[in-house]
Amino acid sequence: MTQTYAQIQKQIAQLQKTADALREKEVSGVVSRIKEAIVHYGLTAQQLGFGHTAPKAGAPIGKASDKRPRAAKYSDGNGNAWGGMGKRPQWLRDALDAGRTLEELRIGTVVEAVAKQPGKQKKRRPSTLLYRDGAGNSWTGRGPQPRWMKEAIAGGKTLEDLRG
Repeated sequence: MTQTYAQIQKQIAQLQKTADALREKEVSGVVSRIKEAIVHYGLTAQQLGFGHTAPKAGAPIGKASDKRPRAAKYSDGNGNAWGGMGKRPQWLRDALDAGRTLEELRIGTVVEAVAKQPGKQKKRRPSTLLYRDGAGNSWTGRGPQPRWMKEAIAGGKTLEDLRG
């Protein structure tokens, strides 16, 4: 039996409502675990990365005048600079078309020196943090969290429970 467009739209609306309810339930659980961790470890707003000052009451969030200027990440050495956000400026597009790479234009890096000396590349130090579950899964703490860890946290475990 084929479904009509209206029937499919109704199903989508029902699924979206269910998804919103599940998300709200998960968010409330995450928020309660975060609050518990804040109290347990005595964390401050500054330690959590919320800065030194709170926004003024009633002030709109994300207003353009509140934003700090972005530091330049790329420069061509001729006075042109770009912070890495928004549309690429014409000077950068011209340089890329001419065969240069973004790494060559990045401020504060010496790409050519490292690329020409393969033995001089910086080595990573081994990770000291390791998380494990009882099923043989492990994670070093680097990179995105694996699915098994996200599922364990959603199930009520804490990072301390998984520390191996």
